[in-house]
Amino acid sequence: MSFLTKMLGLAPDPRETIRPLWHRVIELAREPSYYEECGVADSVNGRFDMITAVLSVVVVRVEAAEMRSESALLAELFVEDMDGQLREFGVNDVVVGKRVGKLMSVLGGRLGAYRSALLDGDMEKLAQAAARNVTFAEGTDEDAASVCVAGKLQELSIRLAAVSDDALIKADFAL
Repeated sequence: MSFLTKMLGLAPDPRETIRPLWHRVIELAREPSYYEECGVADSVNGRFDMITAVLSVVVVRVEAAEMRSESALLAELFVEDMDGQLREFGVNDVVVGKRVGKLMSVLGGRLGAYRSALLDGDMEKLAQAAARNVTFAEGTDEDAASVCVAGKLQELSIRLAAVSDDALIKADFAL
């Protein structure tokens, strides 16, 4: 790629290769069973919690294939999406950067908790991570709901492990 191409921004955006997987993360996070069976709050907070949980499972799978750049690109798409969502909610430009920074910090903490539990294969630890990081609907038995979410995240992790790296990046898989 030439210097001029880089300077003029004519090079293709590398995030475009991973964007289908980002869209699949959102699709998986909106799976009705999280909300109907597990009692996740169908709210902005509950949906954000499920996006970060599902994204964490996907990132762990991407990292297992040693696709570090793809993992970073997923994080960039997360930031891009959250930036757009905040602006849509009417957050002004001065505050957006700080809020996105805080959301990245939240994602990092959750990724660490979910990664540890998934790599250890520890369902109790995964349920504890869900209990700390998922907003449940009012009146929901949070212990049972956390176990439900953890079970679904573990199932997702197992199913993603069976998907080829190429199919994963292209989001060319059925779940």
